Amino acid sequence: MAEAPLDLPRVWVEFADPADSNQRYRCDLTWLTSSWTCIFGSGCQGIYAGRPDDGCCTLGAHFTDKDDWKRVEKAVAELGEDEWEYHSVGRATGSKDDWTEKEDGARKTKVVDGACIFLNRPGFPAGAGCALHQHAVLTGVEPHTLKPDVCWQLPIRRTFRTVELPDDTSYLEVTITEYDRRGWGPGGHDLDWYCSGNSEAHVGREPVYRSNAPELTELMGPLAYAELAIRAEAHLAQVKAVRARGVRKLLPLLVHPATIEAQRGK
Repeated sequence: MAEAPLDLPRVWVEFADPADSNQRYRCDLTWLTSSWTCIFGSGCQGIYAGRPDDGCCTLGAHFTDKDDWKRVEKAVAELGEDEWEYHSVGRATGSKDDWTEKEDGARKTKVVDGACIFLNRPGFPAGAGCALHQHAVLTGVEPHTLKPDVCWQLPIRRTFRTVELPDDTSYLEVTITEYDRRGWGPGGHDLDWYCSGNSEAHVGREPVYRSNAPELTELMGPLAYAELAIRAEAHLAQVKAVRARGVRKLLPLLVHPATIEAQRGK
């Protein structure tokens, strides 16, 4: 199995948000305890077969709101020519229009030479990869504080739904799950390669809820993340007990299939 099916069975956990009594979290433990990790530059084949070095950066990134692009704009002002391959293009006039563009009325990062303007290509002295991400690492800050929302959240997906109860009350349900192919819209099914369900990318040393703790904390808040971590640890303990008993029929329910496949290859 190169890529897990989209309709795979999942284990979910729900709990109240400690910071907001009108909000509940619904979290996908199958995904959050998987061994997925970003393998950009270490086996990632890119979403388009003709551009394997782009990773998922071929299309550029749409901004969620003004605060999103304003945060990135501040980071752009810090990037030096030695950090950003397309610095001369992105800082040509000092305007946001140098590094952003409109697509169907929505603002996004500009596509230059076939990929996002912030993607340093192979052979660039500072190394291939996102200039914003590299600048964050260089300056000792978390990458999610400099990158567009869609970039640092991927492949974690957060959605919102109002749940109406029989007593005429309601609450906001916040779902944290895998950003699979469907998250890209109808075109997601046409991507030549995608990482979240692919066993080639399920090679992380830590489960997603640990390796992506900064991003999850930003999405959920520290109190809710702490509640998630408790439940994820309990889930992993259950998986360990099932493995010890040799009950293999339960594993596809409790463990992401791509993680199982990756572990078989070790």
